[in-house]
Amino acid sequence: MPISWNDLRTALEQTLVMVGGAGAIGFVCGLPLALLLVATARGGILPNAGVNRLVGTLVNGVRSVPFIILLVALIPITRFIVGTSIGTEAAIVPLAIGATPYFARIAEVSLREVDGGLVEAVRAMGGSRLAIMREVLIPEALPGIVAGFVVTLVTLIGSSAMAGVVGAGGLGDLAIRYGYDEFDTWVIVVVVAVLIVLVCGVQFLGDRLAARFDHR
Repeated sequence: MPISWNDLRTALEQTLVMVGGAGAIGFVCGLPLALLLVATARGGILPNAGVNRLVGTLVNGVRSVPFIILLVALIPITRFIVGTSIGTEAAIVPLAIGATPYFARIAEVSLREVDGGLVEAVRAMGGSRLAIMREVLIPEALPGIVAGFVVTLVTLIGSSAMAGVVGAGGLGDLAIRYGYDEFDTWVIVVVVAVLIVLVCGVQFLGDRLAARFDHR
């Protein structure tokens, strides 16, 4: 074994911290963006073409940038926020910025699929826009939102491995330093196997959670 189990465990913990931190930020910031996109769309509860176009352009712009380029481009911002551009904490910044618009678009699709009749019923009873979002849109779209968040987490796992290029730590860094740089295929195989198990575990738990929220 060219790497110790301690190295592997540390790298796995770093990956979980990066994915967990960026995922939490992406969820907290992405869901309001999705609600804003749905609310301001034509036929929404707060139609505003200008705001919808602006937010949509911003979301699409960030999503269109490959993560490795986003990682490098955000180095000044990352350094300003956490004081360094290297390490696990630094990697959370570009990961979260990349995950937010990605999750926002997925959540938007789920929110758009909510039955318009339910929305109109709440509006007819005098429900506020905030009440419609809180009592109708989010609860009805929750299974899709959870499933979309799981997809976002899986994408973050892959991106966190890519963050190893800039010394962010984690499984990707382990594969680069001990596998690629040392021409040791076995290390890469081990890291890939761990990543596969991690992705399958996240997907399994996410599917179970989404099924619990689906009352149809």
